Amino acid sequence: MKIKNVLISQPAPVVAEKSPFNEIVLKHHVNVDFHPFIKLEGVSLKEFRGQRVEILEHSAVIFTSRVTIDNFFRICEEARITIPETMKYFCNTEAIALYLQKYIVYRKRKIFFAEGTFSSLVELIVKHKDEKFLLTLSEPHKPEMPMVLEKLQLKWNKVILARTVSADLEAVNLDKYDLVVFYSPSEIASLLGRFSVETIHPKIAVFGNGTARAAVENGLTVSAMAPTPEAPSMTKALDIYIRRINSGEEVAPVELQEKTTDLAFIENAKRGKRGRSIKAVASGGGK
Repeated sequence: MKIKNVLISQPAPVVAEKSPFNEIVLKHHVNVDFHPFIKLEGVSLKEFRGQRVEILEHSAVIFTSRVTIDNFFRICEEARITIPETMKYFCNTEAIALYLQKYIVYRKRKIFFAEGTFSSLVELIVKHKDEKFLLTLSEPHKPEMPMVLEKLQLKWNKVILARTVSADLEAVNLDKYDLVVFYSPSEIASLLGRFSVETIHPKIAVFGNGTARAAVENGLTVSAMAPTPEAPSMTKALDIYIRRINSGEEVAPVELQEKTTDLAFIENAKRGKRGRSIKAVASGGGK
C-alpha cells in the first residue's frame, strides 16, 4: 500500500509553504493534513497556589516551551507577583529565549539559552549551579530534567503551569489516511480515547522513544520513528519511509530502544562535572 495521505497530529502551520512538511508534499506528491490531538490548558491561580511554590524564593527560571512562559507570566500577573530584574532565565533553545521578549525587555535581563539538546541545557545550568532554580513544566512531562537536577544535587523546585488534555477528534476520519504522525505519549492516549486499536488502520510514525513506547505498549505497531542517526527530524524520517514504501520495499516495524540518550546522560551525571554523554557546548545570550 502506497502512502498518499498523511495526518500530522499538530496544529496547521500559518503558512503551509514554509512548513518543513511542504517538502514532503512536493517531493512525494502526497497530501498532508494537520489536526492537533491534544491541547494545553494553563492551571488556575488556585491550582498554582496549591503547589506551595514561592516564585520569588528562586533566582532563576528554566523554560523549555512557550506554553510555560505564557502561563508563568499569567500566573505572576494574577498573583500580583513582580519579577525582579535580577531574575535569570534558562531556555533550551534560542527561539524559546527570544519568545521572552513578549513579556520582558530582553536586553536588560540575564537570559541564557542552550542548543536544543538535553545535555547542552544541563551543561548550561551546571555553569550556574549556585542559583536556586524553578523548573517550569506542563503535566504530563518527561522525567529526565527533574531526575538530572536531583542527581546533580542543585537547589531547585518544580511548578506545573499547564496540563495536557485531549483535543476534539470527532471530525477526524482515520480511514482517510495511510500514515498518522504523533509527537507525544499524550497524543497516543488521546488517539486511543477516541478509537479502538482494532479500528486504527493507518501506519503510525512517532517522534521520541517515549511516544514509541506508549504506542507499542498499547498494541500499536510503529512503522517510522525520529530522531535516529539516519533520521534526525520527523520530516527526514517521513522522507525515508515514504520513499521506501512507495517504491515497493518492505519496511520492518520500529524496535524500542532500551535506554534513551537522555537517561544515559543522567546515569553519567556528577555534581559540577560533565557527564560523558555531553557533546554539545551550551551557548549563552542576553545581558
